[in-house]
Amino acid sequence: MIKVNLTGYCVNAQKRIIKTNINKIPAFAGMIKTEIMSTRIETLNPETTTGKSKELFDAVQNKLGFIPNLIKVFGNSPATLQTYLSLGELTASGNFTNKFREQLALAIAEENACNYCLSAHTAIGKMNGLTEEQTEQSRQGIAADAKAQAGLQFAQSVTKNRGQVSSEEIQKVKDAGYNDGDVLEIVLNVVSNTLTNYVNHIAETEVDFPSVETGKFTVTAN
Repeated sequence: MIKVNLTGYCVNAQKRIIKTNINKIPAFAGMIKTEIMSTRIETLNPETTTGKSKELFDAVQNKLGFIPNLIKVFGNSPATLQTYLSLGELTASGNFTNKFREQLALAIAEENACNYCLSAHTAIGKMNGLTEEQTEQSRQGIAADAKAQAGLQFAQSVTKNRGQVSSEEIQKVKDAGYNDGDVLEIVLNVVSNTLTNYVNHIAETEVDFPSVETGKFTVTAN
C-alpha cells in the first residue's frame, strides 16, 4: 500500500488528509483546472499514464479527490514523485503542527519566488487556520508568536544562504525555544519545499490554485 501525505496538502489540524473532491471545497470551487498543459517538463495526463506513476497518481487521487499539476509533472520520474510523497510523510510525522508547516512553506516559497507553491499554500494555509494577514506575514518571516517568527526567519535564512547560516543564527533560533531536533526539522521542511519550488521553476508548472504572486501583498505586515 502506498502512503500519501503530500507536503502542503495535509489540510486539517489533526494531520489527516480530507478525503473529498477539492472542487467541492469553497476555497477551491471552480478554481482547479483539469486540462492538460504544455510546460517545459511534461504535465502528464493521468488517464494515459501507466506503471509506477499511475499507481502513485491513483493514491493521490484517492486521498485528495484530484491530482495537482505539480504531481503530474513529478510523475515523469516515479522515483522523484515517490521521494516527494515520502518527504510529505516525514514532515507530517514531525513535531510541528500543520499550521506552522504551512507558515514555513509560505516563507520558503516566498524566498524561492515560487508562485505555484505560494498559491497552493495560501489556499491550504487558510484551511489550516491562517488568516489573510497571517499568510502574508508568514511570507515575510513575521508571526505574532515570537517562537514561530524565529522559526520562519531561520527557514528563510537557510533557504537564502543554501544552509550556510551563522552560529549566531543557530543560537538565536535555539534561544527562541527550538532544540537541535527542531532545527533539523526546519531544515527538513526547507528541503521538502525547495524540491517543489525548484521543480516548478524548471517545469514552469501551470498554477491550478487561486493565483498568488510572490512579492505582491495586500496586507501590510507590522
